[in-house]
Amino acid sequence: MDNLKIVCPCLFGLESILAGEMKRLSFREVKCENGKVSFVGDLNDIARANINLRTAERVQIEVASFKALSFEDLFQGTLNAPWEDFIDKLEAFPVKGWSLNSKLHSVPDCQSIIKKAVVKRLESKYGISYFEETASKVQIQFSILKDEVSLLIDTSGAGLHKRGYRANSNDAPIKETLAAGILDLARVKGDSVLYDAMCGSGTFLAEGFLRAMKIAPGLRRSFAVEKNAFMLQSAFQNARNEALEKIDKSVSFEGFGFDIDKNAIQLTDKNLSKIAAKGRVKTKIQDIKDFVVPEKAIVVCNPPYGERLLDIKNAEEIYKTMGKVFEKRDGVNYYIISPHEDFESFFGRKATKKRKLYNGMIKCNLYMYF
Repeated sequence: MDNLKIVCPCLFGLESILAGEMKRLSFREVKCENGKVSFVGDLNDIARANINLRTAERVQIEVASFKALSFEDLFQGTLNAPWEDFIDKLEAFPVKGWSLNSKLHSVPDCQSIIKKAVVKRLESKYGISYFEETASKVQIQFSILKDEVSLLIDTSGAGLHKRGYRANSNDAPIKETLAAGILDLARVKGDSVLYDAMCGSGTFLAEGFLRAMKIAPGLRRSFAVEKNAFMLQSAFQNARNEALEKIDKSVSFEGFGFDIDKNAIQLTDKNLSKIAAKGRVKTKIQDIKDFVVPEKAIVVCNPPYGERLLDIKNAEEIYKTMGKVFEKRDGVNYYIISPHEDFESFFGRKATKKRKLYNGMIKCNLYMYF
């Protein structure tokens, strides 16, 4: 299968970063939209995207797109899509999705109609009237935005932020895909020295290590599409082999993680050990007030922000402390993510650059100090 439209949702604010990743992988016709980036490719590209993309949430094949103002429009548009190219007669094909600002606003009704149309299409193509759905699952997803329907097949299964190294996390984890995007903005490379002053479960440190060593984030996991009949069996093996050849263990990357919480440091160490990063990354129990600015480094931080008034007040005191200990120094750049709108006033100075990002559904700003 060539010239498939492959759509990769991402966190808002990371679209240009994800597009850059795709271009570096030589994907064709890369196009940014709100909350997603698409490209044109084949089954080999689906495997490469799942294994290599650091900031994509998942990889989907767009089977059809059309306008639907009525349930009949939805049925006919679905019926005309080439489902037989992707769904074997024994495979299960559940439907899920969402609708926003559209005439067809009932999600259960849309699910039912799409399912009926897919069944009718497959009945005519396979010449059977009953589908066992006992083999592997082909997840059909739909989105309806302002009456524009997009019908997709998910190839990832579990979200791509699940790299395999973080079984547990602390109370306020930063998503792996967001951490990867911030490290892209921070230009972490093989010779970088990375500091996380409040490392939590160690996500920045793990993502920094993987990025610096050119280790593909999806190497440790499997993907739903590997079980599907339409998928080339050689595609993932080739993509994994290609990714393994790119790993560079000769780099000088070092990481340092600090946290006041002993449990956080233990969790960080456990997560880092899963990706064999402990030789490159050192951790220490330490209060933020005792942070010492290194001679040359990239410093990242996801400080607490709190939701209750007392927690917010505590967070604001931490921001003031950070402003004192994160001194200006040539060769040291700071990247701090926070949803607090007045972070700069508590920190004590304006950011060199500010970028709006989302950690899940929480609107944040990345404050960058060069």
